[in-house]
This record gives sequence, C-alpha cells and structure tokens, in this order.
Amino acid sequence: MLPDAPRRGFPNAEFESRTARAQALMAEQNFAGLLLMNEPEVRYFTGFQTPFWQSPTRPWFLFVPAEGKPVAVIPEIGAALMRRSWLDDIRCWSAPRPEDDGIGLLTELLSPLATQGARLGVLKGHETSLRMPLGDWERLVAALPGLQIGDATGLVQGLRMVKSAAEIEKLVHICAIGSASFARVPEFVVEGQPLEDVFRAFRREALAQGADDVPYLVGAADRGGYADCISPPDRRPLSRRDVLMLDTGCVWDGYYCDFDRNWAIGKAGDAARRAYDVLWRATEAGLAAARPGNTCRDLFRAMSQVIAEIDTSGGDVGRLGHGLGMQLTEQPSLMAGEATVLREGMVLTLEPSLSYGDGLMMVHEENIVITADGARLLTRRAAPELPVLS
Repeated sequence: MLPDAPRRGFPNAEFESRTARAQALMAEQNFAGLLLMNEPEVRYFTGFQTPFWQSPTRPWFLFVPAEGKPVAVIPEIGAALMRRSWLDDIRCWSAPRPEDDGIGLLTELLSPLATQGARLGVLKGHETSLRMPLGDWERLVAALPGLQIGDATGLVQGLRMVKSAAEIEKLVHICAIGSASFARVPEFVVEGQPLEDVFRAFRREALAQGADDVPYLVGAADRGGYADCISPPDRRPLSRRDVLMLDTGCVWDGYYCDFDRNWAIGKAGDAARRAYDVLWRATEAGLAAARPGNTCRDLFRAMSQVIAEIDTSGGDVGRLGHGLGMQLTEQPSLMAGEATVLREGMVLTLEPSLSYGDGLMMVHEENIVITADGARLLTRRAAPELPVLS
C-alpha cells in the first residue's frame, strides 16, 4: 500500500522563495531581468502546468524582474489558468498571430531596460532552446537597441538543481509509484508475451498505482541481453534466456521518476548475471560517493572503477547519471569532466551501464536525494542478483 499522496501544487511561499533566490543571484550577476520561454522554467516560477505546451503553435514568455513578481506574457488561451497562479501582471494577445506573436507586448515590457542599457538574462547553454521563431527573436532584439543579452543558464539551472522539501516530497511519491509498478512485473510478464504487450501492461500498472502519466517508457528484450535500450517495442515474443529491461519516466504532479529494472526470462545466462552483479556493485559505489562536497566527477569515477572489471571503454555512453525533477533528465550530468559539487537537496539518478559479450549492453538505474548524511534512495533498491521471471 502506497502512502497518501502529498498535496498537489505548491503554496505561494514556494514561488516567492524561488523568485527571491533568483533575484539575489541576478543582483550578483548584474541582470536586470530574466526572459524565460520554456515549460520547466515558466512552471518553476509560476506553477503554470498544462499539456498544452505539446503544441508548438504558440510561444509563452515569463519575465522575472530584478524586484517584485514575475510578469507573464502569454496567449489569451492560457490566461484563465495563469490567473490561478500567484502572479498579478498577466499580459495576453490573441494567438496564433504570426505577424506579432507577443513581440509587441514583450517590446513594451522590456523597453525600459533597453533605455537603461541594462542586462537581460536568457538561457543560451546546454539543454536549453529558443522556444520562439528565430525571426521573432531577431525582431525583438532589433526593437530594443541598447539592451544587453547575457547567458543566465547557470543561474537558472543552478537554482533548479537543488530541490525544496516540497519538491522532494513529490519525487518521493512518484518514485514509490514507479517502484510499486516494477514490483508487480512478475505478475503480468510471462514467456511468449510480445514486448509491445509488456509495455502496455506496465503503463496500465503505473496508472493504476497512481501515476498521472507514463510519457517515457523504453526498454528491450533479447537472448542473453540487449544491444540498445531506446528502440520502440515490437511484437517479438519473450523467449527463454532473454534479458528484459524496462526504463520508465512516470509523472505525478509534474515531477518524474526515472529508473529501470532488468529480468531474465526462464533462466539467466552467466554473462548476463555477471554484468548485472557488476552494475549492482557499481551503483553501491555511487551511493557511497554521493555525499555533499563530492563532485559529479567523483560519482562517475566511483562507478567507473567497478564497471572496469568487465568493461574498460571508459564511459562510451557519455555519463552515468543525471539530475531529476520536473524533467526526465536535468542538470547536472555524472560524467568525467563535470566538476559540479553535490549539495544537500539535489535529486539524481545513478545510471551505470556497460558493454559485454558480442555487442550487448546492460543499464541499471536508481534515484537518490543528497542529504547531509549522504545519499538516500528514493527508489526501492533492485535485487542484488538478476531476477528470473518464470
């Protein structure tokens, strides 16, 4: 039985705190404002949550000033929902209107900054995008001579890396839902079942356990192991000595879990059992190293040293874990060159992977939160030996 779900949404104090911390950093970095236009950042400062972002037709903008509440510049279709947020200043236009999709309103809002020659922060770095037509961006900049554009990627991503207690509560809940769903796999997965049907059954189970959605589910199954883990499932039936892997990103109230599990069908081969054992111990090494003051590089090295028992490729996948929260993958990355220091409140995935046999691979993943005393598992720890489904 899962514990009661936390309260949906956040009190206004959560958004006030986020905005105040952003404004303190803006003052240090000489930003007169931030212009945000992607769903996670807009939601982070407002609580504005809707699947309507899946449509690319309309742009959405949020301005965070140096002082005071953020200002929303959004299509009229989102006005009613945004008015339920803590914001007071919501400026709208009838969209789509390609000749002026909010650019006039943005120009009016930002003109005082341009007149002062002030610095506006936008996200320019890794894992960011310009969610508006490039032509509109060029028109906006041309209409604001004197405005300086700076990169606020580090500022915003740095804020989002450290979760509040209320955010962690939601992540605990969705990880419990994911764990409970994986625990039921032996009840509905059998030899001879097409992989497509396994995926459908898992989605149904996760929804039954309380997930709002299962937008991410990948995996694989093949004899002795799998060669990739991101292809769509097919009708191939599960066969004896197959290794099955499912990797899920379930969502509850806008927050993700992201972890996987591996099973053998009927009987586990020696190579698969060995790979699983190495990955399980690599995860243990990552758990031990996941302490405040250590770096992402330290976690990568701790896991890599164990993986090297059978795979010396040095991390061909690029990283062995990442941040987790409102997105399936967030900053930071657990990789060889990442010097980000771990801080209490960071939520991460530990995701060691390795190659073995003739072109096979295996991935193992758990979700953790960094506490003052080290890592705390949010997921129910995988079995220490490769489970077999009969």
